Amino acid sequence: MTPFALVYTLHLLAALVWVGGMFFAWMILRPAAMTALEGPARLTLWVEVFQRFFVWVWVAVVLLPISGVGLIHLRFAGFETAPRYVQVMMGLYVVMTALFIRIQGLQLPALRNAVTAQDWPTGAAMLGKIRRLVGINLLIGLLVVAIGAARPMF
Repeated sequence: MTPFALVYTLHLLAALVWVGGMFFAWMILRPAAMTALEGPARLTLWVEVFQRFFVWVWVAVVLLPISGVGLIHLRFAGFETAPRYVQVMMGLYVVMTALFIRIQGLQLPALRNAVTAQDWPTGAAMLGKIRRLVGINLLIGLLVVAIGAARPMF
């Protein structure tokens, strides 16, 4: 395996874990949990899901810029010669990371506290806020994947 292939594979796997995990949570797990679980059990499930998933998101958050910079240097010989679509992807990564940090640092602790206190209305409100930001992040992530696949020259 060439160095480029190794770095590219790690980069794609990191993106797949993050964006694919959000897709699964939003499109599969969320509707199933709504159908199968009552409010308190559903909120407890989401606290557990987020705690486990966010470990892997942190792996992606760290690995994506490292592998991305590696790809830029291996493919384009530096930032100056990287095409604009790469720069757009980098900017969208920053937005996605900021949204994730907001969820991880502010909203998940509030959800966890509400569940621990069995304050189900507050927990439901916090889950709604998290769901909204995850949905936004999912759309941005899908856009980044589409840009990376299409490699538009703008």
